Amino acid sequence: MYADKTIHCRDCGMDFVFSAGEQEFYASKGLVNEPQRCQSCRAVAKQNRALGIGSSNGNGGDHGGQREMHAAVCAECGGQALVPFLPRNDRPVYCSNCFDKVRDRV
Repeated sequence: MYADKTIHCRDCGMDFVFSAGEQEFYASKGLVNEPQRCQSCRAVAKQNRALGIGSSNGNGGDHGGQREMHAAVCAECGGQALVPFLPRNDRPVYCSNCFDKVRDRV
């Protein structure tokens, strides 16, 4: 009844297979829309939702009290850091790996 279907991921642009088994599972759960992201992009989107990234509802609020995360540059390694506060110029901001190292030094 179902046949494998190739779908173009809306995030990374790569093609992925929506297998007959997955289609059958979706139908058994009453899901009518096909996935729009490949499995790895779905995992990233799920993680971002869990972290509260991109959770603004457009009215200045958030969904379920999740933290608003802010991007910053790590003062130690120069990499990207996501922090649950608005960074200020007078205080250093660290990514999670560097924060652990700095905290251990103190």
